[in-house]
Amino acid sequence: MSEAFKHLQKFISSVMRMAHVYQPVMIQTLIAHGGQATVREIASALLANDEAQISYYEAITKRYPGTVLSKHNVVRREGGTYELVGFQDLSSIEKISIADLCEQKIVQFFDGRSDPWSHRRTSNGYIPGTVKFEVLKRASQRCELCGAADHIRGLEVDHILPRNKGGTDDISNLQALCFRCNATKRDTDNTDFRGLKQSYAHRQASCVFCDVETKRIIAQNELFVAIRDGYPVTEGHTLLIPKRHVESPSGLVQPELNAMWALADQAKLDLRRADQHIDGFNLGFNDGISAGQSVMHAHVHLIPRRTGDVSEPRGGVRGVIPSRQGY
Repeated sequence: MSEAFKHLQKFISSVMRMAHVYQPVMIQTLIAHGGQATVREIASALLANDEAQISYYEAITKRYPGTVLSKHNVVRREGGTYELVGFQDLSSIEKISIADLCEQKIVQFFDGRSDPWSHRRTSNGYIPGTVKFEVLKRASQRCELCGAADHIRGLEVDHILPRNKGGTDDISNLQALCFRCNATKRDTDNTDFRGLKQSYAHRQASCVFCDVETKRIIAQNELFVAIRDGYPVTEGHTLLIPKRHVESPSGLVQPELNAMWALADQAKLDLRRADQHIDGFNLGFNDGISAGQSVMHAHVHLIPRRTGDVSEPRGGVRGVIPSRQGY
């Protein structure tokens, strides 16, 4: 047993920690290529294991080349299998000739376009894998439009406000869409997003939350700020406030909701780090005067909870109607 084998076996069996299949696929590829492989060869192997991309191109296959070639009687489809019409009648030389003609068409296509994938790159951009992971985790591996799980249809990370309309790569501007919803969105969405982008800067004179003192801000991201409540229910009581003036939580748009949850997660983490006795949170809106809203600018209350801070915590937010808190 060689030392190289022992080292690799030990690493793969006991040391390797995986956030994805990248490491074992790379090692497999190197073995398959005689110990050496180009970055492109390794990347191609990773792509071959990307079920989301495979699902995407399965849909492309059926929607475009499969449909057109079937219409012209070049291929026929039986279930999940395509057959080249007349393949059995082709001689070996004819098969090679047809394949060469196809290769010529491919070369001509790429030679005639400086960036043949620009239709995807402009709208999607490059999004780091770690960011994609966070977006998919936030969406619980489901399409944020139709709700399809990733094992039903492959998921893609999409810009809510497209990059070619000024959208950023910030995680608050990203969403998880299945390939079907994403394709439909690109094909039919004619909304002028510039007005939405400008609306983020909307402030209302005399609104105390539109003009929060800088010294009160303890955390913020592109669309939300966090401050401590002026009349805290518990120590660490925090308010999450959209920068844009909007009275009701129902007026928040998806990028703002994404930013809100991201800031809430960060605030909770910071509070727990500062106080190890925090073991729970109440999180919620007061929406409307009858619900107790006193500042007509939407905001979220993030209230840290500690074991024993009340005699009976059961019911939580149901306590807004004291007689209904217990059940």
